[in-house]
Amino acid sequence: MEEHLIEDGKYRYIEKGEGTPMIILHGLMGGLSNFQGVSEYFPQKGYQVLIPELPIYDLPLLKTTVKNFANFLEGFIEHKGLKDVILLGNSLGGHIGLLHTKMFPEMVKALVITGSSGLYESAMGDGYPRRGDYEFIKKKAEDVFYDPKVATKEIVDEVFATVNDRMKLVKTLAIAKSAIRHNMAKDLPQMNTPTCIIWGENDTVTPPNVAKEFHELLPNSDLYWIEKCGHAPMMEHPNDFNHILEAWLKKRNF
Repeated sequence: MEEHLIEDGKYRYIEKGEGTPMIILHGLMGGLSNFQGVSEYFPQKGYQVLIPELPIYDLPLLKTTVKNFANFLEGFIEHKGLKDVILLGNSLGGHIGLLHTKMFPEMVKALVITGSSGLYESAMGDGYPRRGDYEFIKKKAEDVFYDPKVATKEIVDEVFATVNDRMKLVKTLAIAKSAIRHNMAKDLPQMNTPTCIIWGENDTVTPPNVAKEFHELLPNSDLYWIEKCGHAPMMEHPNDFNHILEAWLKKRNF
């Protein structure tokens, strides 16, 4: 992504546009560029899009938890002086958004989740990454998408570098365990924040039944599907994703 990365105290983030604040939360292996389609589209529609770099590998090992990422997000919101934010998260980012919304419901006007963890134990991958095996990593990266070509060499190289960094691998596994501990099935029925669920029909990481369960448990949610789409709809079908989200925001007067 070519956007300028702002360094402001302990926060590093991209900021574009003015208007209703929309904070984008990336996943465990996902970079800020995964949301390029969203960050280019919504500033033209009256939204202030912010994409903070989450401290996935920066916290001490014992603090590498979903809850601490949710607290980090709250610190960022307070630092920027924001209120009534829209949170949009993919995979682990969706889980962080859900937990933050449970912890700080007064700060969040709306929540958007896509391929989110939080209910499904295998959301972090059913086979732990094998160090040094590039073809294995390449296949794992391709499996995230309906169209394997979306897993460019740049994406595969980035994942390969992460799993071959011992401390990053240890923290990746710590996050996976934390995500399993923070299963939100019992919390969701008490969460009344308007929630838009956008899911790939062919997601193999968090399968379609996970989206249906989120929809059933979240009392104020709407569920939308994207065909021929895997775990990252905003990457694989950015136009469809943007149009679904824009229509939902208009319907809800956000």
